[in-house]
Amino acid sequence: MPLVVVGSVALDSVETPHERRENVVGGSAVYFGLAARFFTPVRLVGVVGEDWPPEHTQLLQDHGIDTSGLMTIPGAKTFRWRGRYLPNMNDRETLEVQLNVMSQFDPVLPEAFRRCKFLFLANGSTKMQMRVLDQCVGPDLVVADTMDHWIRNEPEELRELMQRIDGLVLNDAEAKLLAQDENLVRAGKKILEFGPTFVVIKKGEHGAMFFSRHEMYVLPAYPTSAVVDPTGAGDSFAGGMMGYLAEKNDFSPRTLKEAMAYGVVVASFTVEDFSIDRLLKIRREDIQLRLDEYRKMLMF
Repeated sequence: MPLVVVGSVALDSVETPHERRENVVGGSAVYFGLAARFFTPVRLVGVVGEDWPPEHTQLLQDHGIDTSGLMTIPGAKTFRWRGRYLPNMNDRETLEVQLNVMSQFDPVLPEAFRRCKFLFLANGSTKMQMRVLDQCVGPDLVVADTMDHWIRNEPEELRELMQRIDGLVLNDAEAKLLAQDENLVRAGKKILEFGPTFVVIKKGEHGAMFFSRHEMYVLPAYPTSAVVDPTGAGDSFAGGMMGYLAEKNDFSPRTLKEAMAYGVVVASFTVEDFSIDRLLKIRREDIQLRLDEYRKMLMF
């Protein structure tokens, strides 16, 4: 089943303890889309400025992503992010954020996108996510991402959004902030009370936790020693998870757990190179081989 993702398209500048890259392809919708396209057709909705190189759009199209929902604003600049990773490669500092076109992003979904059954609202303004939902007709599964900025600055809108979605994805610090509880288990259960059917808490190098009203479980990260650039790992995780759900056209408890595992594995590839480079080099067969290894690691 086709999958729609709405989120940021960016030019990133990344510093690690060993290397620096300037103006590489980034953005939540880009990482998500390139991860999800291994499993299902992806339709991307985003916005860029005139400085966005057209070859980047062509690259997305060449990898099977429908970019007819990608708008270009004349005379404006693309969203830019600059960050530095600390030696442990898990913690990072945001050095600069230039919202540019994202500050005026008011997505209009093409008609074919509006009836899509699987929708992912990648990290962005909660108000924007609500406007997207208003344009959609009867989606079967809606999952949203959020971050500390929106939790603090759009709390009422976020509460309303959580009443309208099926799943919420966020990291551990954001979950604690949203629930006002430092214990992740209590935080996950409390967020369920806000409305979503399930909650996924990303824990970086420690994997992810899943909460629903009927079960809770933890999946560890796939162990890789080749951590080059962790940027986009969380978005790739969500893309792998949602892509598998759309492929199966099912989100039963068993399929959700399998989807979480695929998300973990796809994210493990993302961190092994800068930007989207690793996602462009692997195939579905590589993902399946690593998933089989991951499955064996979890058996006891």
